[in-house]
Amino acid sequence: MIEGYCIQSGALCNASEDEANIWLSIAPDAAEQSELQRRLGIGSQAMESSLDPDEVARIEIKPDHLFLIWKRPESFDGRAFNISSFGVVLSEKRLVVICASNSLLSSLERGSQMTGPLDVLMALLAESVHHYLGHLRVVKQIAREIQQQFTRAMDNQQLAQMYNLSESLVYYVNAIQSNGAVLTLLRSHGQRHGFSDGQLDSLNDLIVENEQSYQQAKIHAKVFANLIESHGNLANNSMNRALRKLTLINVVFLPLNLIASIGGMSEFSMMTSDVTWWVSFPALLTCMGLLGAVMVVALRRMA
Repeated sequence: MIEGYCIQSGALCNASEDEANIWLSIAPDAAEQSELQRRLGIGSQAMESSLDPDEVARIEIKPDHLFLIWKRPESFDGRAFNISSFGVVLSEKRLVVICASNSLLSSLERGSQMTGPLDVLMALLAESVHHYLGHLRVVKQIAREIQQQFTRAMDNQQLAQMYNLSESLVYYVNAIQSNGAVLTLLRSHGQRHGFSDGQLDSLNDLIVENEQSYQQAKIHAKVFANLIESHGNLANNSMNRALRKLTLINVVFLPLNLIASIGGMSEFSMMTSDVTWWVSFPALLTCMGLLGAVMVVALRRMA
């Protein structure tokens, strides 16, 4: 799907093909890609890179336009935080956005400060950076909930959620870092090609906010890595305690089993033939109990 927009009173509005200077292409098929190449001069490589979710964020500066790939967060699906990519082709009078979802420009339609294609691009980048910060706040809340559950046994679903979030944060750190490089190069390009002071200030603010989200993502990733390591240590400690108890039981009962085996054979009856059975066998049991108690006390002191 290809949609055309123009800027009226600082906001994006639907526009006809002749009036549009902001173009949004959503998951274009083969026919729409051919139309983009014919009408707007978008190359096939740019479209493929824009629709590839694994594409690394980057910026390419051409004589008459610039092309950038930006990594943006997707909505939280209850299990993990996903990341997608979109591509932007910016010239002096036109902006073309190629993406795989329809939610990219919806949050910008109520804007009131946009005057040209570059302002739309800045608003897109700012919305993405703020989206990252919002997701990281949610990650912090989830991390606190998981920490509170460490005092109780965690089921497989909670463990899977913790591993999924840890993996998501690794991708977040990589995406935010690559976005920061794009913002830095865009600022350098703007300083050389006459971006206004307000636009440069907005870029500087975005670089600062992106760096903040990068640091937060690194901290949260480290926290989840420590949580996973701590959970493994707790599981090992619990297993060691269980094995220690079983070992103590075996150590106590092995000699008792030996004595009980001897006492259950006919030789014991022969050795105690001069003593009545109701005296000899209770005496054997008493000795076994005393021996077991002495071994338990000795093992506890040794431990």
